[in-house]
Amino acid sequence: MHAVVPFSADRPKTRLADVLTPAERREFSAAMLRDVLDALAAVPQELDVTVLATGEVDVDVPVETDERSLTPAVNDRLDTAPTAVVMADLALATPAALADLLDSTADLAIAAGLGGGTNAFLARDTAFRVDYHGASYRDHLAIAREEGLSVREVDSRLVAVDIDEPEDLAELLLHGGGAARDWLVDAGFELAIDGGRVDVVRE
Repeated sequence: MHAVVPFSADRPKTRLADVLTPAERREFSAAMLRDVLDALAAVPQELDVTVLATGEVDVDVPVETDERSLTPAVNDRLDTAPTAVVMADLALATPAALADLLDSTADLAIAAGLGGGTNAFLARDTAFRVDYHGASYRDHLAIAREEGLSVREVDSRLVAVDIDEPEDLAELLLHGGGAARDWLVDAGFELAIDGGRVDVVRE
């Protein structure tokens, strides 16, 4: 089974610009990517993992460079099946959570992200194509219906949380356990619990 991990190497995590410098965003994104690759390496399924990056990246798996936007870059990798696509910012994803998706026999197994995005999917039919504009999860379900594909919606909190916004950092400090959480701690981030929603502060 082929697994593709898209990674923005040139302008990573711009929505974290209020809390991290450009250099820090690159380091933090690389740490999240390592967590995702470690989780994929530990699943029971036999995977051929490739990082699909917009630029150079130092990892222990093959890297394919593609400077195009996410939709055409991923679609060009869906000509063979089965192919899984797992986003590089799923720092909470565990091997068990990913294995649940990868073990599905449906034509399309798909996991939503918070806010309507698509965080991971496994396509067992080459008729499936992606469209990452807007509420991509809803659009991908519609594409699958149009192609007559069987669908399994994978409901997983650990896969649903992608680290995009400053408030997402609290989820990582609360529930993470890998390189990305360690990076945040080393950078001085800690939980702020003050009677309401848990937040983060930086020392």
